[in-house]
Order: sequence, then C-alpha cells, then structure tokens
Amino acid sequence: MRFHFSPKTPLLSLSSSSITSLCLRPFLPSSPKSPFYPSLACHVSTGGNLRMDSTSPDPSSSSSVSVDSVADGLKNQSLREHDIGNNSNMNNENKKNNGNLSLEDLNWDHSFVRELPGDPRSDLIPRQVFHACYTKVLPSAEVENPKLVAWSDSAADLLDLDPKEFERPDFPLKFSGASPLAGSMPYAQCYGGHQFGTWAGQLGDGRAITLGEIMNSKLERWELQLKGAGKTPYSRFADGLAVLRSSIREFLCSEAMHFLGIPTTRALCLVTTGKFVTRDMFYDGNPKDEPGAVVCRVSQSFLRFGSFQIHASRGGEDLGIVRSLADYAIRHHFPRIENMSKNESLSFSTGDNDQSVVDLTSNKYAAWTVEIAERTASLVARWQGVGFTHGVLNTDNMSILGLTIDYGPFGFLDAFDPSYTPNVTDLPGRRYCFANQPDIGLWNIAQFASTLMTANLISDQEANYAMERYGTKFMDDYQAILSQKLGLQKYNKQLVNKLLSNLAVDKVDYTNFFRALSNIKADPSIPGDELLVPLKAVLLDIGKERKEAWTSWVQSYIQELVASGVSDEERKASMNSVNPKYVLRNYLCQSAIDAAEMGDFEEVRRLLKVMERPYDEQPGMEKYARLPPAWAYRPGVCMLSCSS
Repeated sequence: MRFHFSPKTPLLSLSSSSITSLCLRPFLPSSPKSPFYPSLACHVSTGGNLRMDSTSPDPSSSSSVSVDSVADGLKNQSLREHDIGNNSNMNNENKKNNGNLSLEDLNWDHSFVRELPGDPRSDLIPRQVFHACYTKVLPSAEVENPKLVAWSDSAADLLDLDPKEFERPDFPLKFSGASPLAGSMPYAQCYGGHQFGTWAGQLGDGRAITLGEIMNSKLERWELQLKGAGKTPYSRFADGLAVLRSSIREFLCSEAMHFLGIPTTRALCLVTTGKFVTRDMFYDGNPKDEPGAVVCRVSQSFLRFGSFQIHASRGGEDLGIVRSLADYAIRHHFPRIENMSKNESLSFSTGDNDQSVVDLTSNKYAAWTVEIAERTASLVARWQGVGFTHGVLNTDNMSILGLTIDYGPFGFLDAFDPSYTPNVTDLPGRRYCFANQPDIGLWNIAQFASTLMTANLISDQEANYAMERYGTKFMDDYQAILSQKLGLQKYNKQLVNKLLSNLAVDKVDYTNFFRALSNIKADPSIPGDELLVPLKAVLLDIGKERKEAWTSWVQSYIQELVASGVSDEERKASMNSVNPKYVLRNYLCQSAIDAAEMGDFEEVRRLLKVMERPYDEQPGMEKYARLPPAWAYRPGVCMLSCSS
C-alpha cells in the first residue's frame, strides 16, 4: 500500500488504496449517489492559507495576579501540610509505598506549564491566544451542594490514590472545582482543528481545565482535568459548563473502553454541581434546563493533533512552538524515540530506487510521526473490532498517544450497519460513520503530517511513509482482530467479506452475534437444518432464502474450524475473551441518565460495574446484554448531538 504525499500535489488519492475498500466498503450499497460515501481526499496544506489574525482586548492584570497567587498559595499549602514532623513524614512515605495516598499527598508536577510558552494573560475574555500553548485559569462553575455520582477505583489506582478518599465530605467540592486541590496549577490548553473536514481555526479547552500532572510510584505521568468547570478564553460563545447527561456518558464510556482493552482517556469521578445548565439538545430552538455536572478526566496527555495545527497555521515565530511542543511530547511521552540510536537501523525503502529511503534514526520527528500514525491505525482497528463509532473525528479530537478521547455523540453498533453514525450533525454526509473511520483516521494523519512539514520537521517523503505505515498497520491489526473474533488461526478474506455482507443484509446485532458464534462446533457432520441452532437467538426474522445464505456461510466456517485443529472448548474460551458480552449501548446509558436526573445514582454505579467485566458471563446481569427496546430508537438515545 503506497500513498503519495507532497506539498506540491495537495491531494492524497485514496482510490484503489482506500483502507475501507479493503475491509468494509464492499458491504455498503454500491450506488454512486449514496450519501454514505463522502468523497475523502487527504488535503495537504501549508500554514499560509490557514493564517488567522485577530485583535485581542487589553489584558486584565487583576485576574492574572489572582490565578498565580492562588497557585503559589496552594503550592505553599501543600509544602506546609507535609512539614509536620518526622512521624508524619514517615507515615506519608509508607502511604506512598503502599499506593494509598490522600489528596494532599499526591505528587504533583507541572511540566507542561514549566516547559512550554504560556499566555501572559489569565482573564476569561473569549479571544485569540497567540504564541502560547495554554492559559492559566481557575475553575469557575457555580456550585451548590455538589454530590458524588460515581467514581472509578481503577482510575484511582493510576494515581496511587486511596479509594477511601472518595468518601471525604469535601471530595465533591474539590472535584467540582469549588475548592482547589492543594498542589494543582490549573490551565486551559490552546489548540485548533479541522471540524468535518474544514479548518476551524482556534478552538481550545472551552470548558476543560487541567489541574496538573500526577507522578505515581511507577514514575508515570497522569494529567487530571475537570470538564465542565467553567469558562476559559477558548469558550467562545459558550458557558464552559457540562450537563449530567453528557457527563455520565463520558464517564461510563471512558471506563468501559478501558476494560474492553481499547486505549482511552480515563475518568476518575463524576459530580453534580447542584446547578442547572440550559441546553438546546437538538438545536431546534427548544432549550431546557438540565442538571450540571463535572467529570474528572485522567490521561497521560491531552495533546491532540490540533495542539500542533494551531501554531503551524499561524506561521512565523509560532512555527518554533510546533518544534518545542514536539520536543516536549517526545521527551515525556515517547522516550524510546528520544533515546533512539543509529544502531537501530530503522531505514525503509519507499520507492523502486535506492534513493527513496526514509531513515527514521536520522530524524526523530519522522520516527515520532510514524509512531503516531501506527498508534492511530491500531486504535481505529480496535474500534472496528468492537463496533464503536466515535461520531466526531475532528482533528482536535485525535490524541497523539493513540487514545480514544472526547466522548460526545458516540455509539456502539446494535444492528450491523456500516453507514451508522450516532451524531445527528453528521447525518447529511455521514462523514464520520462506522465504515468511514479508517479513512478518516488517515485523513487526520495527513493533516498532522502537513503541520509538521509546515514547521520543517519532516519531509514530504517522511510524511508519505508515515501514511503508508498507517495503512499497513491498520490492515494488519484489523485482519488479526477479525481472525481472533472468528476463532481462526489465519485471516480468510472471502469468509469475512461474506459474513459482514450477511450481517448488514439481515441487520444482525454485532455484539451478540460474535458472542453466540463461539457456540458453533467444528463438526462437519451436523445436519444442514441444525447448523443455525447455535445462532437462533441472533438470527431473527429471516426467511428461507436468508437461512440458506447463512447455512452456506456456517458450512464454510466449520470447514475453516476443522482445518485449524483447535478444540471447541479452547476456541470458545479464546473467542469469548475477545468478543464482549456487554458493551455500553446508548439505551443503557440513557436508563442510567434518566435515573440520575431524578437523583438516583445507583444505576450509573451498577452499569459501571458491569462494564468493568465485559468479557465475563456475569450471571444475573443478562439484561445488560439485551437488544435495544423500542423506546431506544427515539431521538436523543440512538442519535445524539454535540450539545452537552
């Protein structure tokens, strides 16, 4: 698979090399007029045509002093609280060794603020922020008797945080932003992005405020971020707040994806603010008041493709920020690349002659770009494996660490439909539908590579190679995942193609089908009229012709199973370890939301516990694996907007 990438030739043709044409596109309607096939071409642009100029208001010195003085005070407070005698210090050290820290004992670091240029202003006036990666701000959401809705012991483990800390009376105050965390240094990040394929200029953290970085006992770096904590200079015309509805979805899916084994940002806790927030969910002129909430997100980094794009788009001295930001990311999050030596001989041919060679050891930025491309490809392949559709794959929603980030109108496939999009805003062209995700991942990598080319960090040849690696990595991982889901030792393209076609024609539930498939026996002597018995619960309302199609496929599948030589018991265990019984279907989220909005948080907590063991049978929890009820197809459940 080869892609051509050159600033002199601004279009990257996907045509015959289109990734989804190799794995999903054959199973969609073939009509050239179909709205499910937006034309995707990777447009490589230089920074010149993205330049944006704006006149900023005068800075507010009083706000600046406020943020810095509070941060300094918290730092001093943290130091004072630790300087209380030898016995106490010994106890604290024991706690750190055991990984049971209080909030006051957390080991804060602030490398992002310390090592990168910041905004000299700290007021909240919406504005263009130039020559800076962040703005220092304080959480400002109004809070009245906040309550803890749910929490993740697993996420707390990442921070060495004692789970008993969730029981503190002041915990909801601290994680709603109403009471500052000792040692934190809050800021909002500056970034830009392409939204639905169009450059949108400066975006930034409009309602997310990063508190800082926690260094755990394994010397891992974890950022804490409050989403819905109030306005920032990047809020534009919004209020910087979040509602309980969307916050529950983000909290639950962050943790559910982790336990599915898919790279993701995490969620430590979710609290209500006790205040109402006005939202027009469907953008139809009918706003209503909803309970406000704040979710604490956890990630090793919240850097996005757009974090680099904004500075490259402005050109001039800001191109140096792209390099500084890349150096920072490599130093802290890609140390293997930082320490790479010539002895590793990472040279690859990209053409038919000896001169077309990319030497990744001679340019760390090229090696870094390839790493990001491969991580992104692997992530998208895993999404396709579990039937996850992100819904808003803008470049500002793409993590440089290859994590699933920014859970908005996401959805897991119920009935298999490659054209499915959970985002009502995406309906006209279905740019971000399930089948398009692999191509969109490549398109976004092209924009990221263009950014680095604009900053003179990589060449067009190196950018070409990164995208070639994306295509290769995606197909390798996708084929391996599908083979594992089928319990096969090697990929069978014809068998997979026919299966996905059958699933689409009969609108079979994606998750339940693969779970039931492990019950098929590798016995070619089974009579034809009994072959579909193990799949009876998932092949619903199919006529004689479709039964014959499925019977034919099962016969071919059994032949493959027999050839593999793996016992039925071993294969069933293996398949059930990669085919989840439970996924976070939208209707399950909605049931938890409905209860929570009435003040009952137990369903949110129960649903979290189920999603922490998605591959286990969990006797007594079978209702969470059921098909969506009729009410689940109403607007706001199966289809959502970005309003949150």
